Amino acid sequence: FQDQAMMKTMSGGNCNLNVPAKNSYRMVVLGASRVGKSSIVSRFLNGRFEDQYTPTIEDFHRKVYNIRGDMYQLDILDTSGNHPFPAMRRLSILTGDVFILVFSLDNRESFDEVKRLQKQILEVKSCLKNKTKESADLPMVICGNKNDHSEIFRKVRTDEGENLVSSDENCAYFEVSAKKNTNVDEMFYVLFSMAKLPHEMSPSLHRKISIQYGDAFQQKSFRMRRVKDMDAYGMISPFARRPSVNSDLKYIKSKVLREGQSREREKCTVQ
Repeated sequence: FQDQAMMKTMSGGNCNLNVPAKNSYRMVVLGASRVGKSSIVSRFLNGRFEDQYTPTIEDFHRKVYNIRGDMYQLDILDTSGNHPFPAMRRLSILTGDVFILVFSLDNRESFDEVKRLQKQILEVKSCLKNKTKESADLPMVICGNKNDHSEIFRKVRTDEGENLVSSDENCAYFEVSAKKNTNVDEMFYVLFSMAKLPHEMSPSLHRKISIQYGDAFQQKSFRMRRVKDMDAYGMISPFARRPSVNSDLKYIKSKVLREGQSREREKCTVQ
């Protein structure tokens, strides 16, 4: 494929960002309700923690990086803990490239849900691999959130979480606190390393850039005077919209039919 055929365009106003499709990835965050999935995503995107709980139906975010002159795109799908539509959850798994499974250390039921999700992901992805003859690994982090709570509230032992990942070198276990921001950055660093993505995608290893720098952002010479020594930048797309279900289904179908090897997905417009 020619480079031009492998580009995703994100445009809006004065901002036009071209990301090679081979550098575009989707991270899917799964887990039961009220375990802190959205809080972990918020920490990743903007370093903040929201005390007020708001149930998630499904949230979609996009972050674009310029890392040493190369453009990367990370789509983040923050799923509902209630799973009202099992077919949608399956589609989310099919289209995901990296996964974060979240449970609360003070909730045994949420840990059991993560075990079910891990099994489902492995089964669904195994089926897809058999049809596409892919040999790619499946990077996954199992995350025990709320380790800032007292040990007397703990319902899941550390060794239980570690046992879930002991037989898979592409799966890691972390106990984190989204509230205190404990081990969150380390978790993302390991996840991106397992996925063979630049470790500069981790929250603390790149400079946060505003959308106002969009025109210059994609240029290989992009630098800011006050951060001359840094060569990794990240920018949140403020109006990114989730690709349609139809688009995701076409993407999966193309993979099965071996027509979509350029990893093309629906273009997303930033307005």
